[in-house]
Amino acid sequence: MTRSVTVYCSSSNRVSEEFFKAASELGKTLAEKQIGLVFGGGNVGLMGCIANAVMENGGNVRGIIPRFLEEKEVGHYGITELHVVETMHERKIKLTEWADAFIVLPGGFGTLDELIEVITWRHLGHHNKPILLFNVNGFWNPLTDFFDNLASQHMVKPDHHRLYTICNSIEEILVSL
Repeated sequence: MTRSVTVYCSSSNRVSEEFFKAASELGKTLAEKQIGLVFGGGNVGLMGCIANAVMENGGNVRGIIPRFLEEKEVGHYGITELHVVETMHERKIKLTEWADAFIVLPGGFGTLDELIEVITWRHLGHHNKPILLFNVNGFWNPLTDFFDNLASQHMVKPDHHRLYTICNSIEEILVSL
């Protein structure tokens, strides 16, 4: 049973409204299903949106933010628990340890960094937790095409798809948890 999921996503307030809508709907669903949210601890962008949606629907939210980002990403103090750590590495370790699964919403370089790290760790056997790419409006298609190119160039194994699951809806996410 999934008790908590780490969600990786954008901290930008300038992303498409469809991404905010998906984050909000996912947050509401997590709360309704009593699945706790673990996230990067910011009160901005999709991070703030999903955390607010979970809280507004009676859910549990644990955030982890490095001290140097606490002001930049505006640490979210309206959640169940906010943990301020010293480094990005500490944040990433806790985001991984506290999760039973990972859901990856649209995001930028930080989100990509976190996604690639948990895929690599799963590939190396460090964990066997589900990694779900929430493919809002085909956002992840170019990346998964690139992964296929890596396989065609023999950089990764042909069965690399087993490391992650593409989900085009919240219903697909729930089935894959």
